[in-house]
Amino acid sequence: MTFEAYTNPDFTIQQKLLFFVVALAGILICNILIIAGVKIATLHKEKEEQPQLLYEGVHNRIQRFYEMMISGCSVLSFSCAYVILNHINTLYMGGAKGGQVLDWIMDVWQNGRDFVLLLLICLSCVINSLLDKLIIPLKRISREEKACIRMLAMFYVIIILAGLNSVGDESEYNPVMIYYLGLMIGRFVYFDASFIDFIHALVDMFKNIYLLIMGLLLTGLLTHFGFEAGYLLERNYYIVGIFYTHLFMLLVIFLLNNTGILKLIFREPAKEEDAEKDNEEDYEEEDDTEEEYVIAEYDDDEEYDEYEEETVVLAAPRHTAKKCP
Repeated sequence: MTFEAYTNPDFTIQQKLLFFVVALAGILICNILIIAGVKIATLHKEKEEQPQLLYEGVHNRIQRFYEMMISGCSVLSFSCAYVILNHINTLYMGGAKGGQVLDWIMDVWQNGRDFVLLLLICLSCVINSLLDKLIIPLKRISREEKACIRMLAMFYVIIILAGLNSVGDESEYNPVMIYYLGLMIGRFVYFDASFIDFIHALVDMFKNIYLLIMGLLLTGLLTHFGFEAGYLLERNYYIVGIFYTHLFMLLVIFLLNNTGILKLIFREPAKEEDAEKDNEEDYEEEDDTEEEYVIAEYDDDEEYDEYEEETVVLAAPRHTAKKCP
C-alpha cells in the first residue's frame, strides 16, 4: 500500500487554494455568529461594563471554538489511523505484500491491537497538547475550560462516527466509538467523584453545546463540498475525507489566531485605573502651568514696581538750600 492510495492525486494546488478559501469563509462566519451571540448576551449589562465584557467574551468563546476543532482533529487522527491500519490488515490477509516493515506492523496489529489503539490514543493527546500550546497557542481559556471542551470534542467525534455508520461506510467504527465512550465515562465517573461532581461536569459540557452544533454544521458543509467537487474521494473512506477537511480548518485557525486579526478588530478597552491616572497626569500638568503663570506674573509685577520706583525718583523736584537772612 502507498500513501497515494489514501489521497487524491488530482487534487491540484489551485483546488486546494479554493478549498482553503471556502474553509476560511466558514470559520469567519462561525466567528461572526459567536461575536453576535456575545453582544446579545452583554446587552443587559451596564453600559460601563459592556466593552470589557464584550472583549473578554468574544476572545474566550472564539478560542473555545478553536480548541474544539483542534481536539476534534486530534481525535480524528486516531480514528483515521485505526481505519487505515484495519484496511491494510484486510488487504494483507487477502494476500497483499508490502515488505518486511509491513509484515512486522501487521503482526503487531493482529497480536496486540488493543495496545496499539491505546498507544494511538496517547499520541492523539500529545498531538492535541502540541497544537494548542505551541503551534496554535490559546491563552484566553483556562485549563478547566480546555478539559471541558476536549470532552465536548470527543462527543463531537462520536456523533460523526455514528453518522458514518448510518451512511453505510465500508469501515467499521464501533470499536473506536466504544473506546471513546469508555474515555468519556472515565472522565465523568472516577473513584473519588460524587454524583454532584458528575452533574457539574455534564452542565459545564452542555453550556458549550452551541459550539458542538456549530462545529458539526461547518464540518458537514465543508466535507459535502469537498466530496461533491471531487477533492475528497469516497474510495478513501469518509473518515479520511473528514480528517483532511479538519486539516484545512486547522490551517485557517493557525493563520487567524497567530496573525492577531481578531485583536485588531476587538481591541482591549482602556481600564478605569489607566483613565484615572491619565486624568491625574493632565491635572498635574495644568497645575504646573498655572504655577508657572503665577510666577511669571509675579516677576512682571516686581519688574514693574522697580520701574515705577525709578520713575518716581527721577521725577521728584530738587530742593535748593536757602540762606539765612
